[in-house]
Amino acid sequence: MNSSSQSITIIGGGLAGTEAAWQAAERGIHVHLYEMRPVRKTPAHVTDKLAELVCSNSLGSDLTHKAGGLLKAEMRGLGSLIIECATATAVPAGSSLSVDREGFSAMVTEKIESHHLIDIHREEMAHIPDGPCIIATGPLTSPRLAKAIGDLTGQDYLYFYDALSPIVIHDSIDLSIAFRQSRYGDGEQEEGDYINCPMTKEEYERFFQALIAAESITLRDFEQEDAQFFEGCMPVEVIAQRGEDSLRYGPMRPVGLTDPRTGKRPYAVVQLRQDNIAGTLFNLVGFQTNLKWGQQGQVLRLIPGLENAEFVRFGQMHRNTYINAPELLHPSMQYRGRADLFFAGQITGVEGYSGNAATGMLAGINAARLLKGDHPLILPTHTMLGALCHYVTHAAAKTFQPMKANFGLFTPPEHKTGKKERYIYYAERSLTALRRFARERRLNYDREIAESGLKAVD
Repeated sequence: MNSSSQSITIIGGGLAGTEAAWQAAERGIHVHLYEMRPVRKTPAHVTDKLAELVCSNSLGSDLTHKAGGLLKAEMRGLGSLIIECATATAVPAGSSLSVDREGFSAMVTEKIESHHLIDIHREEMAHIPDGPCIIATGPLTSPRLAKAIGDLTGQDYLYFYDALSPIVIHDSIDLSIAFRQSRYGDGEQEEGDYINCPMTKEEYERFFQALIAAESITLRDFEQEDAQFFEGCMPVEVIAQRGEDSLRYGPMRPVGLTDPRTGKRPYAVVQLRQDNIAGTLFNLVGFQTNLKWGQQGQVLRLIPGLENAEFVRFGQMHRNTYINAPELLHPSMQYRGRADLFFAGQITGVEGYSGNAATGMLAGINAARLLKGDHPLILPTHTMLGALCHYVTHAAAKTFQPMKANFGLFTPPEHKTGKKERYIYYAERSLTALRRFARERRLNYDREIAESGLKAVD
C-alpha cells in the first residue's frame, strides 16, 4: 500500500483524539478526524474548539519524581502535541503544568487544522467504520455511538458511570493494626485475601461523625437529572446518613472476622482488596464516595491502620463512558476482536488529562505502525505509560475501575527505601527503560527534553 492511500478514521476531538491524529499524521498517515461539536453539543463543553478542557485547567504535577510529571516527561520525549501546546500556553502554577484554557485549545485546534494530512469533519460519527479506526470519544460519547460500541463489545462491557473507591499503596498500611483475613477464615493473618482495618465502638463513632459532616462534590446538572446515577452504587456517606449503624450492617460489617490482637470480633471493619497483580495497590471495598478529595484524606485517615496511608486515588462518582478494557483491549490499545480498531483516552478506563492524551499518543503511533506493516508497540511496564496501559488491560475484569498514573503501578525496588528515594528511582528507571526501548524500536525520542526534569529531584 503506498503512503497516499494510507488513511485512518479517528472519532473524537478531545485530548486523546487530537494527540492520536497528530501522531498518525506526523508518520505520513492521512487522518479523517471526526468531532461532532458544534453540530451536536454536549452538556459539558462550551466551545467548538478541539481539546477543550471542561474541568480544571491543570494537567497536574510537572515534576519528574511525581507520577504525573514522569508521564509528561515520557510524552515530551516521544513528541506529544498536547504537552507541547500545554507548555507553550502555561500559566504560573508552581510545580504544576496549568494552562490558559482558551489559549491551549486554540493552539491545539490551529495545529490540527493546519496539518496537511488531517481533515476535520464537524459531524457526528454514529457508527464504527470499517478500516483503521481509533475511538477516542471520552466520557460524553454520543448515545448512538455508545450503542454501536455496546453492540460490538457486548453491553455488559460498556459502562456509563464511575463509582470509584479510594486506592492506597500497600506499604503505607499499618499492618501492626490491620490484619489479613477472609470472612469466616481460620484467623491466620497470612492466609486471608483481604486486609482488614478493625474499629472499636469509639473509633467507629468518631469516624461516623466525621463522615456525615464532610462536604460532598456538587454534581453537574446532567448528572443530577439522571435518576440512575447512584443506582446500585450508593456513596458511603449517603449510606451513613440512613443511621448510625447503617455502615456496620453494610460495607463495614464485621461478621466472620476476628482481630488477632484481641481474639474478638471488631465493632466495625473496613476491608481492603488487592487491586493489581503485583499486590502494591489495595482498594477500600464498598467505599465509593462523592466527598471532596481534601475531606476524604482527613476522614479516611481516621480508619485504624490508615493513619499514614498514601492514597494514589481518592473515590469519586461521576458520569463517564468507558469499556471493560481488561476484557477487550491489548496493551497496544488495540481491540482484541479487530486488529485495526483502537481505543484511546478516558473510554479505555484511563483517568486524567495527561493519561488520556498519552493513550491517544500510543494509539496514534500504533495505528500508523500497523498501516506501514510494523508491529504495534507494547511499552515496558517500567515506564509510566507502559504501566498504565498494562493496568487497564490486565486488571481484574469483574471489578475493573478507571485508573490514573501513579507509582503504585510500578514494581517496587528490591531494597526498601524512603518514599522520596523510591520515587527518584522510579523516574530514573522509567526514562532509562523508555530510552532503550526507543533505540531498539528506532523510535524518535528526544532524550534531552525527556530527562531535563530529572534536575528537579536533586
